Amino acid sequence: MEKKVSIKSNFFFNAFYQLINIFVPLITTPYLSRVLKAEGLGEYSFAYSVAYYFYVFIRLGLHSYGNRSIAYVKDDRIQLSRIFCSIYAFQLFLGIIVSITYFFYALLYAPERKLAMIFWLVVIAGTIDLTWFLYGLEEFRTTAIRDVVVKLFTTVCLFTFVNDITDVWIYALIYSMGFIISQIVVIPLVIKRVNYIKPTIYEIKSHIKPNIILFLPTIAISIYKVMDKIMLGILASSVELGYYHCCENIILVPLALITALGTTMLPRMSNMLASDTVQTEMDNIFTKSVTFAMFTSSSMCIGIMTVAKEFVPIFYGAGFERCIELFYIILPSCIFLAFANVIRTQYLLPRKYDMIYVVSLFTGAGINLILNLLLIPRLASVGAAIGTLVAEMVVCLIQAGCVYKEARIGICFKNSIPYVISGVIMFIMLHDYVVPFDNDIMALIIKIIISGVVYLIVLGGIILVERLLKLFKVGSVAK
Repeated sequence: MEKKVSIKSNFFFNAFYQLINIFVPLITTPYLSRVLKAEGLGEYSFAYSVAYYFYVFIRLGLHSYGNRSIAYVKDDRIQLSRIFCSIYAFQLFLGIIVSITYFFYALLYAPERKLAMIFWLVVIAGTIDLTWFLYGLEEFRTTAIRDVVVKLFTTVCLFTFVNDITDVWIYALIYSMGFIISQIVVIPLVIKRVNYIKPTIYEIKSHIKPNIILFLPTIAISIYKVMDKIMLGILASSVELGYYHCCENIILVPLALITALGTTMLPRMSNMLASDTVQTEMDNIFTKSVTFAMFTSSSMCIGIMTVAKEFVPIFYGAGFERCIELFYIILPSCIFLAFANVIRTQYLLPRKYDMIYVVSLFTGAGINLILNLLLIPRLASVGAAIGTLVAEMVVCLIQAGCVYKEARIGICFKNSIPYVISGVIMFIMLHDYVVPFDNDIMALIIKIIISGVVYLIVLGGIILVERLLKLFKVGSVAK
């Protein structure tokens, strides 16, 4: 049996990769917004969104189902090999069918045929994407190093070869090549970890139902993560889609550490359940994870909102003022998303409460789709942002409500209140405050520091008051 990697180590490597995910858009987005403009970014986003839909049809629910299945048997090489071979046979079959289908779409129906053919590489990559296997083994160090190296390489290529608005196709090619290379390089690593065991038809078929169940959330998520971009491109314009695309890159900042936490904890919680770990230990991990998620999301997303008026003109350049309004609408959704992410990855999926997850996401997706149809024709990118916010709220409330008593959601919610209140007070006090400094960049930095200090002071005050009230209550009971 292999030595179990610590949660802290796994989180570190996942967080490191997510921080690179933050760092790269912070460098590339200002450059791309000035070189490709909102229109070019909108064309790119539309073509990629369509290709991504085909990609998810190959992956189905593998990110969660494959991850979880491997985590259950990772200590038994024979079982591990058997499960891997049967799951991948299913993935390979789907990959061939979907890749051929996308090729004909790109050739015959795509509005931007050149971009669509380039993004065919992304669809093909779905056929050989084995990240779910490595995540199930908790091999986060391997995936983090791979993704960081590829991302840094593609970033260098972007600055070297993308020089004006006609280079949208080069941007798409760089991204697609990086995407498929990142899948190819791990194949030798996977081969070393498993033996080939020819899967039976029955074994392959056994993965269809649970995979499709966990694929339903992927469809639902894609409705308000991807379909809103496609609808913006059709019902509004490439320019509005460009604004929306730029804002989504910034959302990655507060979500990065939350994503790292969820990715790390899903296989660990699944393995703990399989090993009959004491429930108290699992409850403590869950409660601490919620606290961390709420602190991170509230401080960072409300912090970005607080400095949005200074940040947008410096970061995107002239002509992107629309993003300030979009920030105020989209960023609060991160708080609900963070809370729901912990519930999903550390409670619902490890315990196979898949239908709660599915129902919550489809409800949110349905509401999002209706709001998009009603609001995008009138409000364009703002309408799409409102739809996303409402959808994330609905998903979070349903998931929390379904396991409210069992998962001690009331305690988690109570622990989260100080962080959200601190963020709201910070925003109310400082979002209209103008730093009296001539240099715009220095003014932004100073405002960020002031905002952080205010947040921590308010948070510390709330926590202190809570503890004093608790002591007073304990003293009263003692008397």
